[in-house]
Amino acid sequence: MDVIGTEHLVRDEAALDALYGERNPAALAKEIDYIHPHYRAMIEASPFMVLATVGPEGLDCSPRGDPVGSFIQVPDEKTVLIPDRRGNNRIDSLRNIVRDDRVALLFLIPGVGETLRINGRAVISTAPSLTGRFPINGTLPRSVIVVTAESVYFQCPKALVRSDLWNPAKQINRRSLPSTGTMLAAITRGSLDGEAYDKAYPERLKATIY
Repeated sequence: MDVIGTEHLVRDEAALDALYGERNPAALAKEIDYIHPHYRAMIEASPFMVLATVGPEGLDCSPRGDPVGSFIQVPDEKTVLIPDRRGNNRIDSLRNIVRDDRVALLFLIPGVGETLRINGRAVISTAPSLTGRFPINGTLPRSVIVVTAESVYFQCPKALVRSDLWNPAKQINRRSLPSTGTMLAAITRGSLDGEAYDKAYPERLKATIY
């Protein structure tokens, strides 16, 4: 079944402009090539961000988070420092950065509708002067992602208003969805013991979160 409808595909910018009309001047004016003090305040208030990277295999989008005060640092108006905490050790984002330095960041602030976006270039550093900035529970990140900002702007709150993302009454009970162990067991066709995975996860999380 053709659910796309190829006769209705928008294939070029001229068609996009005809469909959506002129861009809002304010949407263009808010984009600058440095981190304004107001934008810095938003970054430093955010405990969560999404890091987008690109590599030969395609695109990657990775969640990042830490307590406010231990997370992103902005040493100057062009630079963002991101500690690389322990994860699943796929290091897809890092693999991409060493091959293609383009990155995009999206910052979310609990209870706030506006988000902040940065597009720029990144390098990975193991300099003690950088990793030493981000201690948590006596543990330092193995590396720090150093982003040079090229485009910085806030995003209007429409998406978060429509999704009602910060409404506690709309939170989903985790038990209403398949557990991670259930999903892994199904995907691996039973070669992974999903029940054992779920049972061990709480302690594994405590031991590996930092």
